[in-house]
Amino acid sequence: MKFKIDTKEKFTVVTPIEPYFSDIVAAELESTCNYILEKEVKNTILNLSNITTIDEVHCDAITQWQQRFYEANASFVICEMQPKIVAVFDSLELTDVLNITPTESEAWDIVQMEEIEREMLNGDDFEFKKND
Repeated sequence: MKFKIDTKEKFTVVTPIEPYFSDIVAAELESTCNYILEKEVKNTILNLSNITTIDEVHCDAITQWQQRFYEANASFVICEMQPKIVAVFDSLELTDVLNITPTESEAWDIVQMEEIEREMLNGDDFEFKKND
């Protein structure tokens, strides 16, 4: 496996180890994402700190993965991208549609905030009685 996987209580951090985000890395990451989506705790942080080269097609794939996680009512946050990688995502105008943070700690915060938001939105609807 070309990833370091760190499972926490509320999320899983997936960190590609190799510097080039190749087709092989993309395929393994897709398999890993599919596995995570089957678990009870689906929230995922993709730490790209080791990635120094990425192709546009893989940026698009990451965008699709984020969408799949949100459709499954789970968070998907990307963090610690090197400036060169941010530039690739920015050239594709993806930085505004993806959930990207500078640090892993900030990614944790995003996941926790989204988890609270989902709990509030999925909570019981309250009916207010009108006093006559």
